[in-house]
Amino acid sequence: MILQVEDLYVAYGNIEALHGVSLEVNEGEIVTLIGANGAGKSTTLRAISGLNRPRSGAIRFQGADITRAPAHKIVAMGIGHVPEGRRVFPDMSVRENLELGAYIASPARFHQNLAEVFERFPRLKERENQRASTLSGGEQQMLALGRAMMLQPKLLLLDEPSMGLAPRLVQEIFEIVAELNRRGTTILLVEQNAAMALSIAHRAYVLETGRVVLSGPAAELRSHPAVREAYLGGAAHAD
Repeated sequence: MILQVEDLYVAYGNIEALHGVSLEVNEGEIVTLIGANGAGKSTTLRAISGLNRPRSGAIRFQGADITRAPAHKIVAMGIGHVPEGRRVFPDMSVRENLELGAYIASPARFHQNLAEVFERFPRLKERENQRASTLSGGEQQMLALGRAMMLQPKLLLLDEPSMGLAPRLVQEIFEIVAELNRRGTTILLVEQNAAMALSIAHRAYVLETGRVVLSGPAAELRSHPAVREAYLGGAAHAD
């Protein structure tokens, strides 16, 4: 097991966002968190990456307790986070964004990592010297993914990678995510597009108002009546 979250409580001031969330991610898996807006999905990722401090509970990464570790130390341990909204540096070039992603990586591996990112995202190579603000939404999402991959993370947290993208680009982004996993990257995925997320995930957790209400193999949850009704448009999406 690469990640274990136990009985996690997180609050924003007096508003409690997570109420005892527990989940596990095994090495080599894609695990997805699905749920409505405000269910606590992004808060869970932010707690894992050190951006939100839990009130109580525990987070363990490769057996080490990281519950209250600062974000920069969590990154150095091998957890990459692609936040919601991409958050690229718009006035910097594609290459400069990628260089920032590698700021704590081994200098000896920089050129190899850069070559691997450009191999996976050839459009970024074509636009290497363009400002990030000139990229399309899909290209910016590729850049955000590439920036995280410059660290060669052991665990990649992906928050809403399909948000705001045209359907054709959504399909492309999910194919990229699946390919990253096939090449060895363990992924914890938050995604509003439940059908796409469940189609590539090994296991899934359903969050409602800060609690896990369902969990299991992704294929089983795709056929679960409550999941079909709430997130997949009813029986029309049943397998």
